[in-house]
Amino acid sequence: MPDDIDMPPQEALAEAQRLLDADRPFHAHEVLEAVWKAASEPERELWRGLAQVAVGITHLRRGNARGAEALLSRAADRIVPYQDAPPYGIDVRGIVQRARGLAKEPQDGPIALRLTSPDTEQRG
Repeated sequence: MPDDIDMPPQEALAEAQRLLDADRPFHAHEVLEAVWKAASEPERELWRGLAQVAVGITHLRRGNARGAEALLSRAADRIVPYQDAPPYGIDVRGIVQRARGLAKEPQDGPIALRLTSPDTEQRG
């Protein structure tokens, strides 16, 4: 991943999803982090939380359940405020539920996570 990633949010979501689907959560984190750092204040914490979810999954994949639990819990708390009006079709409720579930019961192997709601994917 280049250091100077510059993608609009929809493109970044698609790329991060592609990377998550390919079991490359750290690379997905880098994409989401780039959007976080470029985001305006109203959305900044959402993107920060999404990046933390990807890092939490990275910790799980590397066998660091304690680090994963902390990051996934913090990430879920960070993005909860966006549940009622999620931008870009982001499935905030689903991500929060998945992150909290993984924090409580870590799993081995590839971890499925959908960033956008199925309705958005069908429309987009």
